[in-house]
Parts: sequence; structure tokens; C-alpha cells
Amino acid sequence: MRSTDRFLTTHTGSLPRPADLIRMMFAKEEGVPVDPSALEARIRSAVAEVVTRQVGAGVDLVNDGEMSKPSYATYVKDRLSGFGGQSHPLQYRDLVDFPEMAARVFGDPGRSRRRTPACNGPISVRDPQAARRDADNLKMAVGGRPGFLSAASPGVISLFFRNDHYPTHEAYLFAIAEAMRQEYETITAAGFVLQVDCPDLGMGRHIQFADLSVEQFRKMARLHIEALNHALAHVPPEQARLHLCWGNYEGPHHHDVPLADIIDVVFTARPSGISFEASNPRHAHEWRVFEQVKLPDAKVLIPGVLDSTTNFIEHPDLVAERIGRYARLVGREHVIAGTDCGFGTWVGQAAVVPDIVWAKLASMAEGARRATKEFW
Repeated sequence: MRSTDRFLTTHTGSLPRPADLIRMMFAKEEGVPVDPSALEARIRSAVAEVVTRQVGAGVDLVNDGEMSKPSYATYVKDRLSGFGGQSHPLQYRDLVDFPEMAARVFGDPGRSRRRTPACNGPISVRDPQAARRDADNLKMAVGGRPGFLSAASPGVISLFFRNDHYPTHEAYLFAIAEAMRQEYETITAAGFVLQVDCPDLGMGRHIQFADLSVEQFRKMARLHIEALNHALAHVPPEQARLHLCWGNYEGPHHHDVPLADIIDVVFTARPSGISFEASNPRHAHEWRVFEQVKLPDAKVLIPGVLDSTTNFIEHPDLVAERIGRYARLVGREHVIAGTDCGFGTWVGQAAVVPDIVWAKLASMAEGARRATKEFW
């Protein structure tokens, strides 16, 4: 979608989950018996609640808040076969320099409880109805309003789940891509926009491929996008968007790969929408990249105008200013206001207090209205 007569608003995906749903999902992750029908019913009602909250805050393009998922990436272990055992803990290059900060980040209840098995067998679709349930839950909640559903990219799955089965990283990527194709196509067939989460194209630089040179990483990013495009072969580009991320955690981020070093590679991905961090202190300056880089006509930018790791509520005038910077450079119809990342990336993660999340989203909507008055 495009901002044809006003600046539209959206967000990245995950939103605060109800406390009772968090308890149920923690229990399920830890192997405690949970009544499947009760869990499904609570997920369905939570989706209805979170859609109502988004609409009330003034968000135009809403989603299910990722209520059915323990996290935006690790949920695939419940939907795909071929994953067992345990992956090694991830090492963040920026946190190596600051051990005290590392202890704080990895001590987060969500991160400390997440389960990341390794790939130890052939990958295939184990639960073909899971994406359909997500789509049905959202369809019942939105009542015809435009919406989106997020899904993990082949690259980010390869980041979290170590490959102990396939002979090469490329073979592993394309096996994931073939299996995830079903979820991508189910979402778009239901009439929703597909958001493919691709932190591997940003965060992967200082986690998965920290030992590579920038040029070597760019080559690896091209391979990841090749696998993604393979999986999206039957998804219309205008019905898909890509989320580029450097890691949704409050940390130094001084090893983040600059947007300027990867944006041309990102443009080769099929999705027409590009969501990316644009508000936090490490990336807020990168709007200037588009003073030199021309946005392809088919692409739409969804810059984050809210920082997803701070409890400051951004002033609507600041939101309008951030929107305006991009609109002046790429054209108003090519800009949709978004958030840097999700507000509930992992079950149990709460960097931002839930009530403040809704206040931040309302401020984004007001900022978009103020920017609209300037540009229309």
C-alpha cells in the first residue's frame, strides 16, 4: 500500500501480550502440559483485543501482534520438521566489548527462556494449518480492515538454528526457503500483506558473520536474498514487505553494518516495502543515505519513527519531522510511518511498558496527521 492522500501508519509486528497468555506460552515452551484448545482460544481472543488496541491508537495497517508465536523467528520449530537438539548461544559482537551489558541483555526473561534447536534432519512442513490459523484469527478481528502478518525469513532462521544436517549453508538456506514458501503463500492468499523479517541482512553482520569483511558479508546477503526471492516467487511484490533490523535490544550497536553498505543489496529483494530502524541513536542519522541513493519506483519505505527500546514517548512533532525527512527525499507516496522493531519480540520481553506502547503508537498517528497537513 502507498500513502496516496495521507501518511499511513503501521508497525513492525510484535506487540505486548496479555499476562495470562504469556504464562501459557512459557509453560508450553518449558514442556508443561497446556490444553491446546484453551491456548488456541486465548490466542484468538488476544488477537481480537490487540487489533482493537491498534485501531484505537490510530494505526492504519494492523496485524495480530504475533500472539501465536513465542518469538518472531523461533516459532518455526513448531511448524517445521527437521529441528532438534540445541543450537549454540549466539554471540553479539558489540556485546563482547561490554560483558556487563551482555549479562543484562541475555538475562531478559524472554531471551533466557527461548528455545533454539539445531537443524538435525531434512526440513519439511510439519503443521501446514498454523499459518492458516493465524490468517483466520486476524481476518475475524479486522473486519475487512487492511492488515499484515509477519513470517521469518530463510536467513534469520539460519541465524538462530545451527545447521547440523545440510552439506552447505546455501543448501540449508534453500531447504528452509522451500519449506517456508507455504506459509508465505498462505498469508497472501488470505488477502493480507506478508512481512518477511530479515534481521540476517543487518544483525547478521555482527552475529552470524562477524568474521567476514563487508564485501564478503554483502555476498552472503545476496545469497540470503536469492533464497528469499525463491520462496517468494509466487507472492506479488506489492503484497510483501521486508523488515531490516540490527537487533531489537538496548546495547552499544557500535558494530552494526551501516545502511549505506547494504541498501543496494536490500533493493534486490522482491518485496516492495522496506521497513527499517530509523529512530534509535545508532541509525537515526541514516535518512541522509537517500540523499545519494535513489529509491526504485516500485519500492516503499517504512522508516521507524518510534524507538522500540525506550519508554520515552516520541513527541508528535518529532514523528512528523522524521516522516518529512524521508518524504522530501523519496516522495510522500513512498513513505509509511512505522516502528524501529517490535514491542514484544520474545514472549516475556518488555523493554517498553505495555501502556506506553499504546501511547507511543498514538503519538505516531498524531505525528502522521501533522505531517499530512504539511504534505497534502
